Amino acid sequence: MTRHFTTRQLPFFLTAPSPCPYLPGRLERKVFTRVDMMDGPGLNDTLTHAGFRRSQSILYRPACERCAACKSARIPAARFQPSRNQRRIIKRNAQLLRLPRHAEATPEQYALLSRYLDVRHGDGDMAGMDFFDFATMVEDGAARTEMVEYRDEAGVLAACVLIDRLRDGFSLVYSFFDPERDRDSLGAFIILDQVARAREDGLPYVYLGYWVQGSRKMDYKARYHPLEVLEPSGWRELADGDRLAAPEPLSRAG
Repeated sequence: MTRHFTTRQLPFFLTAPSPCPYLPGRLERKVFTRVDMMDGPGLNDTLTHAGFRRSQSILYRPACERCAACKSARIPAARFQPSRNQRRIIKRNAQLLRLPRHAEATPEQYALLSRYLDVRHGDGDMAGMDFFDFATMVEDGAARTEMVEYRDEAGVLAACVLIDRLRDGFSLVYSFFDPERDRDSLGAFIILDQVARAREDGLPYVYLGYWVQGSRKMDYKARYHPLEVLEPSGWRELADGDRLAAPEPLSRAG
């Protein structure tokens, strides 16, 4: 069946060079477009499969002139095999209840996010986010979006993940959790649980955003086996040698 997501010409824009947040000494650029209510879910589907990522109502993709280290990454849910440590993480958090919600921001979620940012990302771009900013992040985007909450047996909110449902899986947009529960590895548990959920729903993939070769911030994504990354020729499985390799060298300007 042919899918039509828009009948208009999409405008794309290119950002100016800025310092790369993942690889020191490099510059990043992004190409982006805006999602509107008329074609949001279909456009999000199509461009995610082309390597784009959603942030609120913007879909963007790296467009760096001399670097190709950022690669879209996804876990094939049916073939995923948790490591021994990942099985321990699943067992440690087995009492948490998964509760998918409509994409509507709540004060309780915002309070958890604020604690998370204060402890884990106090100097990051999102530090100081107010409730209006949070509501915009959750509710603005015109996609098939939901907020999945994780609560303990007492009903206390322990973690959240904002998710876009694509036609072939879940795209994890942003997650946050109780920073006082570091030993529970809640960030990893969210990914592992969404892989389990994709299997339950018969969806083949969980999309993790970008894996950046050589970046300590993004190295954790290579811990999920198997992992597929998007190349110009299409999706391929990440090999063990890729996980250990240094960042791709800068190409010389021609």
